[in-house]
Amino acid sequence: METTAQATGLKGGEWLIRESSYADVFTPEDFDEEQRMVMDMCTQFLETEILPIVDRIDKLEPGLMPSLLVKAGEQGLLATSFPEEYGGLGKDFVTSTIVNEGLGGGYSFSVAIAAHTGIGSLPILYFGTDALKQKYIPKLASGEWKGAYGLTEPNSGSDALSAKTAAKLSDDGKHYLLNGQKCWITNGGFADVYTVFAKIDGDKFTAFVVERGFEGFTQGPEEHKMGIKGSSTVQLYFQDCKVPVENVLGEIGKGHLIAFNILNIGRLKLCAAALGGSKRSTTAAVQYAVTREQFKLPIAKFGAIRHKMAEMALRMWVCESALYRTARYIDQKEAELVASGKSFAESLLGGAEEFAIECSMLKVFGSEVLDFVVDEGVQIHGGNGFSDEYPISRAYRDSRINRIYEGTNEINRLLTVDMVLKRAMKGKLDLMGPAMAIQKELMSIPDFGMEDEGAFAKERRYIANFKKAILMVAGAAVQKLMMQLEKEQEVLMNIADMAIMAFHAESALLRVMKLAAARGEDAIALQADIMRTYLYDAADGINKAGKDALNSFAEGDELRMMHIGLKRFTKTEPFNTKAARRRIADRLVADNGYHF
Repeated sequence: METTAQATGLKGGEWLIRESSYADVFTPEDFDEEQRMVMDMCTQFLETEILPIVDRIDKLEPGLMPSLLVKAGEQGLLATSFPEEYGGLGKDFVTSTIVNEGLGGGYSFSVAIAAHTGIGSLPILYFGTDALKQKYIPKLASGEWKGAYGLTEPNSGSDALSAKTAAKLSDDGKHYLLNGQKCWITNGGFADVYTVFAKIDGDKFTAFVVERGFEGFTQGPEEHKMGIKGSSTVQLYFQDCKVPVENVLGEIGKGHLIAFNILNIGRLKLCAAALGGSKRSTTAAVQYAVTREQFKLPIAKFGAIRHKMAEMALRMWVCESALYRTARYIDQKEAELVASGKSFAESLLGGAEEFAIECSMLKVFGSEVLDFVVDEGVQIHGGNGFSDEYPISRAYRDSRINRIYEGTNEINRLLTVDMVLKRAMKGKLDLMGPAMAIQKELMSIPDFGMEDEGAFAKERRYIANFKKAILMVAGAAVQKLMMQLEKEQEVLMNIADMAIMAFHAESALLRVMKLAAARGEDAIALQADIMRTYLYDAADGINKAGKDALNSFAEGDELRMMHIGLKRFTKTEPFNTKAARRRIADRLVADNGYHF
């Protein structure tokens, strides 16, 4: 599929200081016929091959999960993003994101296939020599071989570079001898090929391709976990494990580039899978609420339940808006890099690296949307939600891991702000100019005579002001705390929360504006309800996070002035969110699930 949208020239993080045009934004309504067919194929695969046997999958029936990955491979679901020269389908990044979303409601299977197609295969595809790619990628693309990834160790999780697994060149110079252990290895119990990280000579953090069957390589028993019970999770042990020197992945001492770049892609794809799981759980909750009667009425008619269902739907719709907006940005950056002469691997990695800030925000938002949805789903089910007889209990247990892996949500919040500030210091993002303009604005008398102009002018002004609030708080934190800021994690988390809410609010607004331009405002009243409700709530959330940050480092007149500014930048007109949520809930009930 060709990328039809023209590159916007938007850099990663630049949404914060530039107004985006809805014409440049990609939305799910822009899926072409082939992409819709891919989504339907994924849905069909889950409903025929996975959901009828989830109990068997959760019992780790020997050979079952590998056989399901083979079936997925036969339908092309493993090969979406691999180049055709290695047996792949060569589809764009948006299409591979659709596959992650479409299969995201498959409980443990979703974890296995995401690990295989992502961290289990992409390091070799992007960093392997041509010989390594020719040897492994066709087998991974078909499902003949299964992939896994060994980074985490018992004492190195978020601090991955403190890993202790060691590698030493053999006396004959033909092998590296690996010694150490890895833990929490998804697909570890049945994978054929592993990307494993170790330090050569104690300091050169390097990646290696390790095959099952290499001398000195063994695995531990399956872990017993709170959720994703059907996902194979084991420890790996290396005792003078002999790895051929040609199986070094990338450059010696540059393993961190592989680990962190692959995680950028993985974070966005995790958001997609979480979204797919959220949609399936919301539909289950709606269908239960429609049929469950209390006080001689379906509980779907009660305001408290309608509020829950509507909130589940609107958070998913907002998440989806930001997800596909970012996926297309990555596609466009990839096309730009290919046109400049970069290789396939360099281009896709460059696209994901450019939008690493957005990928971290999506990971946080998507995983927390799923947690909210399954939690409220259990609540709607009442006592039955606590029973294994109902799928929502499995969804609840399986959801919890998403806020931990691919970088904990705390790490991703810290990274969001850290990456923005580093790009500003390197001159890649001009934060100084806008920040100085906001300081001047704070000292000036507000212009109360401004009239809104054009479609959604009021909402566009809200978004512009949200960004001013972020720049004001972040700018003040940098000025006041300077080199100490990196130690003030609470402040950084506050600023990250402001940014996450603002980015998702803007994504929802741009999607509504694009729909309105194509269909007319009357035809998208429900989507406007979703967007306006989210903006109204985000204003309060941004205000609270901003105040918490400011109160921790400012005082006196300076603090009072910034509080006034924050209030100005997060002010919204009254909006009846109860009525909007009821309209959203009515649509869910009428559709018997989430089908927006």
